[in-house]
Amino acid sequence: METNPHKNNPLHGITLEHVVTHLVDDLGWETLGGYVNIRCFTENPSIKSSLKFLRRTPWAREKVEKLFLMLREADDDEI
Repeated sequence: METNPHKNNPLHGITLEHVVTHLVDDLGWETLGGYVNIRCFTENPSIKSSLKFLRRTPWAREKVEKLFLMLREADDDEI
């Protein structure tokens, strides 16, 4: 019997680039920077600089991923 090790990971198969792009499209940089106050979102923001920072900074990546999941759950509740 095989088990799926990613069964309980809601982010499995979703890239960090997708997460950041989705948040920017939905919220905009200013609002995103309000939720997660990091300079790559508030000063000269870009997807590229944000990805570079988030890949090197686990605490910031965790906050961004939690925000993404929270918004995704809220979208699912509206359906």
